[in-house]
Amino acid sequence: MQKDQRKQAIRDYKLQSTYYGVIQIKHIPDGKIWIDVVPNVKNRWTFYQLNLNRHFYINSPLQAVWDRESADAFEFEVLWQHKADDVENMRQTLKSLKAEWLEKLQPFDDRGYNTRPKENS
Repeated sequence: MQKDQRKQAIRDYKLQSTYYGVIQIKHIPDGKIWIDVVPNVKNRWTFYQLNLNRHFYINSPLQAVWDRESADAFEFEVLWQHKADDVENMRQTLKSLKAEWLEKLQPFDDRGYNTRPKENS
């Protein structure tokens, strides 16, 4: 690739829209899921695989199963995504979105690897 083509490819990449969303990692043998929200869904599976392979999620049930069975026992899915262009407060948006999806899917205990949110007193 020539220098001008490379520069144009970089400009085009930077102009691509970013999508935030809800992702799921599913343990195929038993169907248990882990739900998370992310500010950019692009290449997220690679990100999680890298972190799980490096034991980033130490002391989590997901990490324990990953270590025992490897990446082949899991599948990744983007459950929902939306363009990030119009989000003013991404942190709050993701927090609300995660609460909504945790309530909807209940990925706790025998159904998943997420920790139940603490109830507000």
